[in-house]
Amino acid sequence: MHKDILEELIALVSRSLAGLGLLEDHKEAISLDLPSDNRFGDFTTNIALKLSKQLKKPPREVANQIVEAIQKEITGTDLKDLITQVKVEGAGFINFYLKEGYFYELLRKVIIKGQEALKPDLGHGKKVLIEFVSANPTGSLSVAHARQAAVGDCLANVLSFIGFKVSREYYLNDEGNQINILGKSVGLRLQELKGDNIEFPENYYQGDYIREIAGEAEKKKIKEDKLGDFAADHILKIIKQELDDFGVKFDCWYSQKELAKSGKVEKAFENLKKKGYLYELDGATWFKSTEFGDDKDRVIIKSDGNQTYLAPDIAYHEDKFKRGFEWLINLWGPDHHGYINRIKASIEAFGHKQDNLSVVIVQLATIFRNGQEIQMSTRRGQYITLREVLDEVGKDAARFFFLMRRTASHLDFDLEVAKKQSAENPVYYVQYAHARICSILRSSEVKIKNDLDLSVLKEKEELSLIKKLLEFETNLNVCLETCDPYMITVYLQEVAESFHKFYDLHRVLGQEDALTAARLALIKGVKIVLSCGLELLGISQPEKM
Repeated sequence: MHKDILEELIALVSRSLAGLGLLEDHKEAISLDLPSDNRFGDFTTNIALKLSKQLKKPPREVANQIVEAIQKEITGTDLKDLITQVKVEGAGFINFYLKEGYFYELLRKVIIKGQEALKPDLGHGKKVLIEFVSANPTGSLSVAHARQAAVGDCLANVLSFIGFKVSREYYLNDEGNQINILGKSVGLRLQELKGDNIEFPENYYQGDYIREIAGEAEKKKIKEDKLGDFAADHILKIIKQELDDFGVKFDCWYSQKELAKSGKVEKAFENLKKKGYLYELDGATWFKSTEFGDDKDRVIIKSDGNQTYLAPDIAYHEDKFKRGFEWLINLWGPDHHGYINRIKASIEAFGHKQDNLSVVIVQLATIFRNGQEIQMSTRRGQYITLREVLDEVGKDAARFFFLMRRTASHLDFDLEVAKKQSAENPVYYVQYAHARICSILRSSEVKIKNDLDLSVLKEKEELSLIKKLLEFETNLNVCLETCDPYMITVYLQEVAESFHKFYDLHRVLGQEDALTAARLALIKGVKIVLSCGLELLGISQPEKM
């Protein structure tokens, strides 16, 4: 919604810098942001701080020069009817103050057009593939996988909303050593069922679910060499159901086993060899990843003839591009950080830009119950699963809490707080604001007309709430730039807080007709924004609580 005015203001600053002879090499440095405190205007730029070092002048002196030029540029343009003040404040920030009428008209657009007014077309139909979760089918999804699921699904929602053509993909590692170990783990449990005393190797899967699978395998008389595939298929059904209950659906489940059968891995190697990026050394085949920024070359076929983990991943990522995707986003756990450069090297070797792949590292989550951290061990099956979290706190709270911190930050998830029906629980706080507004709108017989007079909204809390609503697009931009939907949870809490503060101080119903209608329009705008934000998070928008 702010896009047009931002472009005009940036152009205004550019012309002003040009008039001062300062535009050269600095056009890209011009940016406008929302001030952290709305007492300091409606938009702000730090261009003077950026220029001060080069010009060897104090930032405020540079800022005053620029403001003087801006004020001359404004004369004779439409902006003179929109901007009330341009001021130098703080360390040298240039702050723009806009007339209230500008915000009234943006609110009117939201009321008339609904969510459509909140949609910036930033993607222009660009095809994006988001690959996330991709947990090995060796056990139920852990809270680490659950956090990735929430982040990936919400990010996909946001990118779709702002104009990208998004596909969700789960890369299924359904072959290899971990499937063999899974099968052997089930085999040992089968021996236990027959009365044998078994000592499990440390690296085997030991949870109760292995006993259950063993029982199923015994009933169905599964052969020993098929136990791994049987167990993986059984677990995959559980994973799919858990994700479905979590509100996460994938467009494609991409099988590594099928990739291996397709010949695409060998074809990828042939192409790399033709390009001169493979070589033989000590009986192994190496990929020249150092030519593309990796810290060392990587083995893709070992001297025993077996492929490394990197081999199918190289072919898999090239296949993503061959399927027509222009931007790849991978959500990985923190243990994959060192893997980024080698995959980026591989896509550049095939002729793609490294920037066409974005890797988001999703940090781990720690679960607390009654103030105590719950210890986890995946192999031993001693960990809190997504299913347990869903059963205990429900889908809405689970999704919101998994999204409440930046993906790059460790997350503490307090189960007790997530179950509270009070302002202490952030998802309850936001949903309650939505339900409260629905109740008020149901109670009123006043019609909200498109041409109603919004200028009667003069109270500080009213104007603050209007401006908070119009920050929605800015937060969507942040999500796009960071590939992280976390800011939406923060923003929705701020909107809810701003609404509750307004409503606690000002009555909506029972006022003079013009004021009641305007305040109803305002809270309808709040409802539209809250509903849209919750929808992007994959969380319900209750009308009664």
